[in-house]
Amino acid sequence: MASEVPTRPSRRGLLAAAGGLVAAVGGGFAAGAAVPQAAKARAPVEPFFGAHQGGIVTPAQDHTYLAAFDLRTTKREDVMKLLRSWTDTAARMSLGAPAAPPAATLDAPGTDSDEALGLTPARLTVTFGFGAGLFEKAGKDRYGLAVVRPAALVDLPRFNGDQLVPTRTGGDLSVQACSDDPMVAFHAVRQLSRLAYDIAEIRWTQSGFQSRQAKGGTPRNLMGFKDGTHSPPQVDPVVWVGTEGPAWMQGGSYVVVRRIRMALEHWDRTNVGFQEQTLGRHKVSGAPLGLRDEFAPLRLDRADKDGNPIIPENAHVRLANAASNGGAEILRRGYSYNDGVNFTAERWPPWRQGMEYDAGLLFVAYQRDPRTGFVKIFENMAKFDMLNQFVTHTGGGLFACPGGVREGEFVGQRLFVGV
Repeated sequence: MASEVPTRPSRRGLLAAAGGLVAAVGGGFAAGAAVPQAAKARAPVEPFFGAHQGGIVTPAQDHTYLAAFDLRTTKREDVMKLLRSWTDTAARMSLGAPAAPPAATLDAPGTDSDEALGLTPARLTVTFGFGAGLFEKAGKDRYGLAVVRPAALVDLPRFNGDQLVPTRTGGDLSVQACSDDPMVAFHAVRQLSRLAYDIAEIRWTQSGFQSRQAKGGTPRNLMGFKDGTHSPPQVDPVVWVGTEGPAWMQGGSYVVVRRIRMALEHWDRTNVGFQEQTLGRHKVSGAPLGLRDEFAPLRLDRADKDGNPIIPENAHVRLANAASNGGAEILRRGYSYNDGVNFTAERWPPWRQGMEYDAGLLFVAYQRDPRTGFVKIFENMAKFDMLNQFVTHTGGGLFACPGGVREGEFVGQRLFVGV
């Protein structure tokens, strides 16, 4: 007879036993702990249930782990079962609990891989998305959902300069875990992947990170420039799908993900003045060219004494600005990534080995409709942006992130039940 395994405490229970405390809602730290003020202000628990999915307008966490999955099953019931188990597990993990209660005996596989035991959820959010392949693939209606594929879930056009690698592009489902602890973010996706065996398999993944400024302020990207200075003045009308969308998407959003490699080995040899002209902002302050305040309006009509625009016509910030795109806006929630280096043979000298970083930006942008958001903005940028000489888009996808989940529901339930 197999030996019994004692009930395993949750990560929250372990913390409480050690003198810490993570409340189910709101969270906190042990009394008297020497914690930086910024950390004290950030509750370790983000709500999972609500009108919108977490991880979209949630204040950005320090780390992300994103995975796209391909569905292997032909049965609609399997997909629903998977989404139900994913929902239940994500809700547990967002509170700091293991993925599932422990197995009764040592003869069974563990219900959690345990690498996050003893950690707080560190503001974990798990955001789910549906790719075009959930609705139809290779011209086939796989699960009886093709008729309700939202018009906004388009096949993204091929943009100038795209070098998308198929094994890093697309997917039927997406899962993005964000947390202030990289182990917690990876752990969340790992547990969901375990639950998907025989139903779905990972197509591609990407981790990302942000670094907080010592005195607060806008994080910098790997090019050394502040990234994320501008946000839409009104987020709700930019991000959330309204009554124009199907019922299951109302309160949801469309996410465009792009893996953008930066040619850092060339950027680092470029003088700072040219870098600033390329971006349209000063490197140290983050202010628009010719100004001192990072958050000052761009004032794109400004010109020098010779009548030339202060911010060049093909500068990145000009082409990305709403004023250059008929008012189109998106909510960016990007992360840096670093996947090591690649080595290449250079022609001269013949013995020299070239090196290029496989590092850059995990671009993540939410919008109400990608046709009037990302596509409209990026069509011009792909053709004219000066930054294109230093960046290459190598992967990504477009996913419909359904509205928020009510307790007792599973993510996307209104899509399946309403058909």
